[in-house]
Amino acid sequence: MNQAQIMQQMKKMQMEMAKAQEELANTVVTGAAAGETVKIEMTADHRIKSVKIAKEAIDPEDSETLEDLLVVAMNDAVQKAQAASEKRMGAVTGGLKIPGLM
Repeated sequence: MNQAQIMQQMKKMQMEMAKAQEELANTVVTGAAAGETVKIEMTADHRIKSVKIAKEAIDPEDSETLEDLLVVAMNDAVQKAQAASEKRMGAVTGGLKIPGLM
């Protein structure tokens, strides 16, 4: 393979990665806790879109439980976003783990 072919492949991969990153920015995952009384929507590039808390999850005398539910929902959303990112970027990189992308 000559240098021109390598450069062409690199350019193609860069274009595919840019497209994948745009798709991830538009992919929304939902993290939930306590039977979806707390839900967090996040894009697969880790930007929070919304936080929804059901009234029954709000107890003014027990803010610690709500805080814990928010942490659980956030971690669930982050895990789902990471899985979506790894799946999409893995398709572009052929399964190679490239630092900073996954």
